[in-house]
Amino acid sequence: MNLIARTILLLFCLISVVSLAQQKNYALTNVNLYNGFENKILPNSVILVKAGKIEKIGNAGDAIPTGYETIDCQNYYLIPGMIDAHSHLDNLASAKRALETGVTTVRTAGVSAFQDVSIMNLAKKGLIPGPDIVPAGVYVTPHLEETVLADERLAPLIKGVNTDEELKLLVNVNIDRGAKVIKTRGTERAGRPDTDPRQQVYTEQQIKIIVTEAAKRNVPVMIHAHGDEGSRAAVLAGARSIEHGTFLSDETLKLMKERGTFLVPTFITLEDLTQPGGDYDGPVLNLRGKFMMPQAEDVFKKAHALGVKIVTGADNGYTAQTTSRISLEAAHFVRMGMTNFEALQSATTLAAELLGVEKTTGRIEKGFDADMVLIPGNPLEEIRHLQDALLVMSNGQLALKRIPFGK
Repeated sequence: MNLIARTILLLFCLISVVSLAQQKNYALTNVNLYNGFENKILPNSVILVKAGKIEKIGNAGDAIPTGYETIDCQNYYLIPGMIDAHSHLDNLASAKRALETGVTTVRTAGVSAFQDVSIMNLAKKGLIPGPDIVPAGVYVTPHLEETVLADERLAPLIKGVNTDEELKLLVNVNIDRGAKVIKTRGTERAGRPDTDPRQQVYTEQQIKIIVTEAAKRNVPVMIHAHGDEGSRAAVLAGARSIEHGTFLSDETLKLMKERGTFLVPTFITLEDLTQPGGDYDGPVLNLRGKFMMPQAEDVFKKAHALGVKIVTGADNGYTAQTTSRISLEAAHFVRMGMTNFEALQSATTLAAELLGVEKTTGRIEKGFDADMVLIPGNPLEEIRHLQDALLVMSNGQLALKRIPFGK
């Protein structure tokens, strides 16, 4: 047998094994259930999982059908899989790390060469448990740098992405390659010491071109914007969400509320700037983070009071060095004034609405994807329990199982 034949056989075997794994049915017993949309715990629950979906939610004492593997959840607490609405996840090792933190759905915010689209397809085919990906493809930004190598059609953009035609080209290459959201820039970055995060980059008219072109193919647009001018331009242009929003004015926040624009503050990333290690380091960033955190907290509290829809995003690539987590972001939301229930919704049902996947994930309900996380305590009483995933199920596949601890 030659090398090509052996490779094809190996892939066939792999697909067969995974397909069998996908068809495995589970009965999760002895569960305290938080379903994602009710502000209460349903004790003594039983969850049946079949073909990757939630088949039934029952009670202790219900008969378990034959053909189901029973997992005793030991009276721990089951929640919907968490959602990271702002990530730069771009490889399989990072996908595994994301799952192990309890994140089962991710919206990416720009990668170098459409790796997020490939991960999305692998998860859809059941070749990996997940996480499910809503991919942005490559960043729509004035200077692509090395990203221009991601697709040969981007070659004309090597000198910049600024004119209407250049913006339209990049939007359409992204969507052609499988992007389900477009990520573009309203302001400069906070994570580089040589840029001012308040400085506007694209104008309202340029962002409107991007939004309009993406809308022709039913794709929403997310906007990186710390500064108020760039953020307001994005809201006026019809952006689906503002990412970061550190310096938002009261007027822009009111406009976001009126237009239903989501806010993804990625507060945990600003904390990363202030701490050694993690994804960001250096004296300039350290000082910048210490200045920006109180500002971002003030904006968060105002947005929350106004009723702006706020969603969790960790703004990392789930590298081995990453210290930011969705669980920590949710804890910050509670510290800054949300109830535990509101913070949980920001990480599940509300995030699913932002991503346009609210009919398939974000809650534990019959017919939804079996995206679930087991944690040690009641998250409605103590949000920190989100930090300790004991079991993670994504698309009905076990991605992590740490229980039972005893032999």
